[in-house]
Amino acid sequence: MLARLMFAIVDFTARNGLAEVGGEDSPKQARQRARRTGVRGETYAYWYLRRQGYVLVGQNYRAPGLKGEIDLIGYDGPILAFVEVKTRKAGEAQQRPEEAVNAEKRHHLVRMARQFAGSRRVDPAKCRFDVLAIETRPGMRPAVRLHKGAFSPEAAS
Repeated sequence: MLARLMFAIVDFTARNGLAEVGGEDSPKQARQRARRTGVRGETYAYWYLRRQGYVLVGQNYRAPGLKGEIDLIGYDGPILAFVEVKTRKAGEAQQRPEEAVNAEKRHHLVRMARQFAGSRRVDPAKCRFDVLAIETRPGMRPAVRLHKGAFSPEAAS
């Protein structure tokens, strides 16, 4: 019930898009604006997944000595899902958000996921990697695509 209410509020707030509209900025300002869009996208994704029934147990997980982070970690029923969230302004890039999860990114995600699962004694056979792609357009609600089991650990190694 709470997840439905919170997602309704977040979705209403995002009705005009998640990205900031900006003009000619310095590279630093553009990076900051992209970072804020990413944070909004992760917040939207958090409540979207909660509404889908995920029980989230981790957010922005970093493993000591490893590069990168896992955006969201949660149970989808009995399966522990490691979720990579990609938020992009529509038309900004030539690729779709989910295509940004390349081989190098998958490799880093798998290494961190193995560390997370091992430290919590989670059976790796009951884990999967999801990608949540969010495309935002000015004046419109975000388009969301959830790819469950987007890649396997073997394919990322």
